[in-house]
Amino acid sequence: MADELVHHTRLSPNCNERKLPISMVVLHYTEMKPVETALERLCDPEASVSAHYLISEEGEVTLLVPEEKRAWHAGASFWRGTKDVNSASIGIELDHPGHGLGYRPFEDAQIEALVPLLHRIVQTYDIAKANVVGHSDVAPARKTDPGELFPWDRLADYGLATAVPKIQLGNPFDNDGAFFLALERYGYDITDSTKAVEAFQRRWRPHKMDGQVDGEICAILFQLLLDRDRGAAR
Repeated sequence: MADELVHHTRLSPNCNERKLPISMVVLHYTEMKPVETALERLCDPEASVSAHYLISEEGEVTLLVPEEKRAWHAGASFWRGTKDVNSASIGIELDHPGHGLGYRPFEDAQIEALVPLLHRIVQTYDIAKANVVGHSDVAPARKTDPGELFPWDRLADYGLATAVPKIQLGNPFDNDGAFFLALERYGYDITDSTKAVEAFQRRWRPHKMDGQVDGEICAILFQLLLDRDRGAAR
């Protein structure tokens, strides 16, 4: 544990034993204000929710669940064949009003606190960049956090998340069915196809999220898969 990155410890009872090795990080927003409200809920035994860390908008990091334990942050979720995302991931909550209380850009101080924490986690567990994801990526039918204003590009600049790829070859898919097979191969749960497309757009093309398959997102997905298969991004 890198204690210098943690400002407060407030252990939540809402955790249990992992069944899988750590291979992912899932980023969330709290959609609760003030931050104390979120902390109380994440530590409330009756709420049955938790995360490993919460980062305030001012950049203060609170440890809620030790990393070796399974926090209850992802709920019913799926990523790259893993259904028990809680067992395989570290969950980080970002203090933020979310879409329900006035969605807005994330504070610089918060992202500046997230970067070193995420760097330490990624290095410790050798987590692939493609496995640093948002809650909406692993639960597209239910969740929209951290949302279209989250600065994934800043994390990508530090090598902590996959960057939006530079399209080189265009759209190779003959039909939507081929796109959805590829989307599932990349990692997404495609049970709700429209929500899966929206989640993909929210992460990779946030300026247009209509849930419709089009040539641009097909080209983006194809490039992501090519880059991963070539070893450019795990």
